[in-house]
Amino acid sequence: MVPDDEGGGVMRADLLGDSVDGVDEVLRAVDGFDEVLVAGLLRPQPAQAEGLAALAVAVAGSPLAARVAEAAEKTAAGAAGEDHFVALAAARTALLGSVHDALAQRVEEAVGRARAEEAATPAGSVEHAVNLHAAARSWLCDLARAGWQGIDHELVGGAAPVVSAMLPDPALRRLATLLDGFAAELAACCPGATLERVPVRRWADLWSRAMLLTVPGAVSAPAVTEVSGRLLPLGVDVQEHATAVQAQVHAVLEPADGGTPRLVRASVYAPKPDTVVGAGLWQSLRPRMALLAAVSEGRAMDLDAMPMTGAGDLLWDDARAGAGEPAEAFATARVALPAAVAFATAPLDRHPAGIAVPVLLEGYGVEEDEGRTVFRVAGLRLPVDTDRMPAAGPLTPEAVAASGACVGLLRWDAGEFLLQPLAVERTVRKKTVAVHAGAWAGGTADKAGVRAEKAATDAVKVLRERAGKLLRK
Repeated sequence: MVPDDEGGGVMRADLLGDSVDGVDEVLRAVDGFDEVLVAGLLRPQPAQAEGLAALAVAVAGSPLAARVAEAAEKTAAGAAGEDHFVALAAARTALLGSVHDALAQRVEEAVGRARAEEAATPAGSVEHAVNLHAAARSWLCDLARAGWQGIDHELVGGAAPVVSAMLPDPALRRLATLLDGFAAELAACCPGATLERVPVRRWADLWSRAMLLTVPGAVSAPAVTEVSGRLLPLGVDVQEHATAVQAQVHAVLEPADGGTPRLVRASVYAPKPDTVVGAGLWQSLRPRMALLAAVSEGRAMDLDAMPMTGAGDLLWDDARAGAGEPAEAFATARVALPAAVAFATAPLDRHPAGIAVPVLLEGYGVEEDEGRTVFRVAGLRLPVDTDRMPAAGPLTPEAVAASGACVGLLRWDAGEFLLQPLAVERTVRKKTVAVHAGAWAGGTADKAGVRAEKAATDAVKVLRERAGKLLRK
């Protein structure tokens, strides 16, 4: 995404500013259903029946039509069972998946980058822990009947034994983590009757996704291949929750066999207490993935038979990776990124919030608009989402505002495309200096980073001492 007049590749910036046909209509149907969940489905009111009917109409031309129509009718009558709630969650997910696909196609057209064809879906998995899936589904149905305004600590606490039973099983950990985080958010907002503001879209997203994950066979074991070659990091996206943190490294993989470069991701996850924030996050993540050190040092990594899913996610194994030669992120973005091909997105991951396309911007102007930074590039005013930049790094809004080049993730939120910076280049004393959001991932000698690390270390030490005392009692 470098303007032609700046010597870069083709960018149809006008496409990012234009509306996408059908998206607004689909989102209105989704919003109508989401409002239905606010008051709950135990005794639906006429307005809720309208939201349910609109959802059924939105999928009328799809294979889900008959099941969703029946589910909407039964739910409006207050006679819905678990299967009906699953059908409604599936309809909502399918609609948001169609929005994702339309927006992703628009991004591909704008940046001129290809995407691989969707790989064949592997055969469904054998039913596993059916009783735990059923218990989770039952709890989610109780939530839907109560609605977000009807939640209380007793209802929300019903997830705890289910989560505890699931966590020891790796096959169930994805659902268990989702339920745990969802329940923690709900518990922090109890009682629901006193809520002044309900995160309607977010909670409906979490509910729908969790509901589908309780269906045995809904998520098949991903097709995994082994890849070798040179991995060139572009930047780190940190996703933080009160009880968990994940660092996701976006990179370009140059296959050892000389094949087409691919856009890939490598993620590391760790549970955490809500008091561990800032640079303390890296202390939880760092021991689990050597790639974080390579990001900090500006190095490539040489991969040898590293497992990778069909969606482009590396199943990281330190034993299959070694430190490579220096590889600066902006050099990678300028040379390797334009030719890289993205993988198709897995069906259940098709959601507008999941769009995160690595891009390089250069030659833009910087403006301030109602307290937020905006890049003006090739005639497009592109908002910059500085709130997504981690506090555990040197990249600040001030550095972004003073930059002349940016590697970031192109996202879509609240009806518009925006940019999440991963790294910027700025001029300091007539020298070009790169500032990376993940610069402290593998450790740092930077004074601010050292102070942040020490503060985080002290906090973690106190927590361990307190935990030790509790365990001894």
